[in-house]
Amino acid sequence: YAWRGYAASGPGASTNRITLVASDVDQTLATITVGFDSPEGLMVEDLYRDKIDQLRSGGARVCEFTKLAVERNDQSKEVLAMMFHIAYMYAYRIHGCTDLVVEVNPRHVRFYERMLGFVDYGPERMCARVGAPAVLLWLRLRHAQEQIRIHGGHKERAGKVRSLYP
Repeated sequence: YAWRGYAASGPGASTNRITLVASDVDQTLATITVGFDSPEGLMVEDLYRDKIDQLRSGGARVCEFTKLAVERNDQSKEVLAMMFHIAYMYAYRIHGCTDLVVEVNPRHVRFYERMLGFVDYGPERMCARVGAPAVLLWLRLRHAQEQIRIHGGHKERAGKVRSLYP
């Protein structure tokens, strides 16, 4: 994560997080951390506790994706899609999460909305943890499941559909 220019401070090892790494021999291509709601809470609660509590009070089983970073190369979109899909499987299929939140830099908001179906869920705030501004985005994992059902395994659609799901 640090190789993308973000600070890597914050809690250390935790039982409610798993970090996935994609690599090609000895080169790291991408990372993503899946955080599961627990008594320890979620990292996004530092800035958006009210929004997370709102989801919880509605019966949501909330998870977060953090520290997503992808090395830019010819396969970046494909690697990003694979990382998202594997993280989705951990969250939705294995842990039964219903709702996903992410804090993203404001310049990445449109990408997440267009390519994955996220919606804006919290205003821009400064995230001291990474030393950059953040916006909270939200996705019902049921939406991701439906998009994967429709587009998954159809790589030929990738150039025709504005989505990472193919």
